[in-house]
Amino acid sequence: MFSGIVAATGRILSVTPLEDGVRLAVDVGTLDLDDVQLGDSIANNGVCLTVIAQDGKVVSFDVSRETLNCTVGLDAPGEVNLEKALRLADRLGGHLVTGHVDGIGSVQKFEPVGESHELVIRAPESLAGYIARKGSITVDGVSLTVNWVKGRDFSINLIPHTVQVTTLKRLAAGSTVNLEIDLIARYVERMQAWRNEQEGSPA
Repeated sequence: MFSGIVAATGRILSVTPLEDGVRLAVDVGTLDLDDVQLGDSIANNGVCLTVIAQDGKVVSFDVSRETLNCTVGLDAPGEVNLEKALRLADRLGGHLVTGHVDGIGSVQKFEPVGESHELVIRAPESLAGYIARKGSITVDGVSLTVNWVKGRDFSINLIPHTVQVTTLKRLAAGSTVNLEIDLIARYVERMQAWRNEQEGSPA
């Protein structure tokens, strides 16, 4: 589990093809690796990946073909948002994030508004119903609060600090991003679906 509070930005240095996926070598920058061991989880742009090797500040991860098919930003060199997995005693500064991307969103607008930026994203139709005004959503691994929702589009206000310390500063209209919906929304939907199934079952 993660919190969506980015600890550092890193850079994918190389992408090596494997039989069913790729191996990433990531320079983790200022991310503290003192308590990181092989087998630990680190989120890269919101995707939970397992540490398979470490050489100084360069950490390697294997990414399956299935993960590549349903995410963006892990198939070529470039910047990534990084967060180590939560410990039970850690503060939950964002919201509970699994690191399992639900879909890919398309940036419709990213423009300054005063000192902040407005980010408007179009969600896949399958996710639109899970996104609520003032609810939480994860964008490329960053825990954010939804300002408004209109159909499949939703808006987020990014404060200067978030823009400065994450890769979201690189976004523009047409960019694609990894989206993870709030766990609460997922469970509410399942409970309602189960209730409907039971009410429709013959006695």
